[in-house]
Amino acid sequence: MMRMPAEWEKHSATLLTWPGNPETWPGVRLRKAEGVYLEIIKALARFEPVHLLVENTEVKERVLRLFQKNEISCNGITMHTYPVNDIWIRDYGPIFVRSRSEFKIINWEYNAWGGKYPPWDGDNRVPEFIANQFNIPVQKTGMVLEGGSVEVNGKGDLLTTESVLLNPNRNPQLSKKEIEQKLEQYLGAENIIWLKSGLAGDDTDGHIDDLARFLNEDTILAMVCEDEADINFLALKENLEILRSARLKNGKPINIETLPLPKTNIEGTTTDGSEHVPASYANFYVANHCVLVPLYDERYDGMALQLFNKYYPDREIVGINCSDLVWGQGSIHCITQQVYR
Repeated sequence: MMRMPAEWEKHSATLLTWPGNPETWPGVRLRKAEGVYLEIIKALARFEPVHLLVENTEVKERVLRLFQKNEISCNGITMHTYPVNDIWIRDYGPIFVRSRSEFKIINWEYNAWGGKYPPWDGDNRVPEFIANQFNIPVQKTGMVLEGGSVEVNGKGDLLTTESVLLNPNRNPQLSKKEIEQKLEQYLGAENIIWLKSGLAGDDTDGHIDDLARFLNEDTILAMVCEDEADINFLALKENLEILRSARLKNGKPINIETLPLPKTNIEGTTTDGSEHVPASYANFYVANHCVLVPLYDERYDGMALQLFNKYYPDREIVGINCSDLVWGQGSIHCITQQVYR
């Protein structure tokens, strides 16, 4: 049986795509997003190899100059020239699973969150490109699924949302039961916990990695909202109630930690016209010896860092201000994808 590893299991590397889409990052916002990227890469490269997709040789030369300017060593960083539409490699990149004694890549279909942002054909081919680069077997599923829509603990439990996987803009031909069968077949999901809907301003329709994430095999971080007048209050309240009544595959209740939803000023509206962005501490990334934590709100940032220190005492907790990154409607977890070989 195939099994998707938990994110805290040891990686071979981390995949990223350098930002370059002027529609997502108009004007000076692209340079601001690059600044966040430089911080992320500088932190990651200290702990594990980084593989970075760049659009062309011109972009590659620019990135190398930025690395030199920001004192980022290229040791351990490998660049691959491959044009994609945008940076969200969590969603279109390869999902690695262990099959018996080897790893393979599961190649789900990607349609830019229901056909929202064409063209996505290059993004959809990334898993096969990476499989060829690393000489890893690849298996197609025929089902649309983004990596940010599923969260696992490596023991057969999987979190997802109805607003994404049951959305008719993904797999209208598949029933809920058929989708569950695919998740079990390709990811080893034996116990699926369905939350309802996501955050306002999340153009993915409600990815799980902004709502609830496993901190370990039996503990979940759930985002909550303290302001009853907030647009996200009711959705997060309903999701928390579901988690409190849910059980893990082993029959035990879930240990739940909560963090308040941060606020961030987006200065107007995003590219798709939203007045909200999906800023969330749940969009963290667990690397081999560090945890990258997005920071947004001085009221709660310290609380978030303290929580991650509690659960990952053997890893360096690196807080990164992601207000400029989340303006593009994604954050640290959305732009990273772990590699196992």
